[in-house]
Amino acid sequence: MISTRITRLFGIEHPIVQGGLAHLAFAELAAAVSNAGGLGQISAASFPDARDLRREIAKAKVLTQKPFGVNFALGHLPLEKHLEITLSENVPVISITGGNPEPILRAVAGTGVKTMVLVASVRQAKKAADLGASAVIAVGYEGGGHIGREDTTTMVLVPRVARAVSIPVLAAGGIADGRGLAAALALGAEGVEMGTRFVATAECPAHPNYKQAIIQAAETDTLIIERPLGRPGRVLKTKGAEQIVEKELAGLSPEELLPYYSGAANRKAALDGDLEAGYVWAGQAIGLCEDVPTVQTLITRLVAEAEEHIARLNGLVIRH
Repeated sequence: MISTRITRLFGIEHPIVQGGLAHLAFAELAAAVSNAGGLGQISAASFPDARDLRREIAKAKVLTQKPFGVNFALGHLPLEKHLEITLSENVPVISITGGNPEPILRAVAGTGVKTMVLVASVRQAKKAADLGASAVIAVGYEGGGHIGREDTTTMVLVPRVARAVSIPVLAAGGIADGRGLAAALALGAEGVEMGTRFVATAECPAHPNYKQAIIQAAETDTLIIERPLGRPGRVLKTKGAEQIVEKELAGLSPEELLPYYSGAANRKAALDGDLEAGYVWAGQAIGLCEDVPTVQTLITRLVAEAEEHIARLNGLVIRH
């Protein structure tokens, strides 16, 4: 076992957290990750009606007796009611991505709920720590989904953040196997958050076309979209994504581009499998994804690999 402040903070067996995964992070995936010893999450932004989120939380409680979290991706929906429901349901962990975390962190303060904030810079990490976050997730440029504006890689960002804050740090971006977990720990993180790798699992509701595209792709098969809106995000290189980039390069206004970035366009590809008409989030970790295992198999394998590589590195140390 690998014990860190993250495992102790969240009451989990392995320092592995499943990302928010818009339109994919439902009870079944979250419960599978938690049952396997990690921390699964449900995406609040996938439920326009907050009452549906309450039902999804209830479903997760049936599927697992272990801790799980709810992710709040800011800027997609008004989430005040979702937060109220999450707190009333005594969900032990909340993560915050994409936007100013202050309102949620202030609302959660004093409740005992643990909080994580996704950051892409040292400045953001310090702000989250000052506002009372329990942990931060440092996402590097390699990551899938929204990655921040600084284009700083995981290898550089994680140790910078780990030195800058006293709260635990999770590493994200380009991590999909045990070598990545071992490397993250060496960089000063105390766990990892993975998104792309959990898409290509049996329990994820992503369309088989999406999963197959991930395991067939190389690390070079991604694109960055949404830079014109100031919120760059990494997607799988598909015909649909290439069309979005063409529209951006053609100089369309943000208002004209918004329909191409819509949740409907994402769902059309991620859930319906139409990769030519929509887009799907994916990080450069696609180059490390070679199969579609169950979540249990993935986490067991990942931890065993990490332990093996940690032991190998220990064996390189010669003490006189």
